[in-house]
Amino acid sequence: MDKAIALRVITIKNDPDQLNTFIEEYKPFIASCVQKSTGKFVEYGRDDELSIGLLAFHEAIKSYDQKKGNFLTFASQVIRRRLIDYYRAQKKFNHEISIEGSYGKDDPDEEYDFSLKQSIQEYSQLELERARRAELEELKQELKHWGINFFDVAQASPKQEGTRRLYLDVIKYIISDASVVEVITTKRYLPIAKICEQMGINRKKIERGRNYIVAGVLIMLGEYEFIRDFVNWR
Repeated sequence: MDKAIALRVITIKNDPDQLNTFIEEYKPFIASCVQKSTGKFVEYGRDDELSIGLLAFHEAIKSYDQKKGNFLTFASQVIRRRLIDYYRAQKKFNHEISIEGSYGKDDPDEEYDFSLKQSIQEYSQLELERARRAELEELKQELKHWGINFFDVAQASPKQEGTRRLYLDVIKYIISDASVVEVITTKRYLPIAKICEQMGINRKKIERGRNYIVAGVLIMLGEYEFIRDFVNWR
């Protein structure tokens, strides 16, 4: 498998169409790498880190040769390095803004007030990130009981707007039906047949999105205040 992937990468690196197809196929892998590096759940179209990951994966394809070993291992390293570069650039940018914001102030109290407000904001942001990480760890353990991990959720994430809206409708239906909620919470089982019958939906559509739907239901039913704010439910 490793050799087949390596050969494919070498073959497609100068073919834009095949290269784009390959990247599309490995978007779940990219998301998984980004999540491992950042420690947070990420979503395409929302998180800048995934854009960095896509660009890094493209860079890995273009620069890869078989002397660099397993391609996916190499790609994950490139993604991690580019994320580190991104965060360092963000930190430098923020530092430069804080210097410009206080430079040349005539009133030292005003400068102190500016620094204090900035410190409070930074502390609040740090606490928020800690709370999010704690919720993600809690969700990770809850998903584990279902035999699901974050990579599985990313793989099942809808790529089309229509499918995303369908899954959200299913999630909303589930949490509004006490009998379905009871089955899910007590038996850790998604009653697909009943959902399809009640909503008039093709069974295969629900089965493809099972892991995404389960994660959405758990987030909505659990004490995941910060994760809920992260997810686009509209």
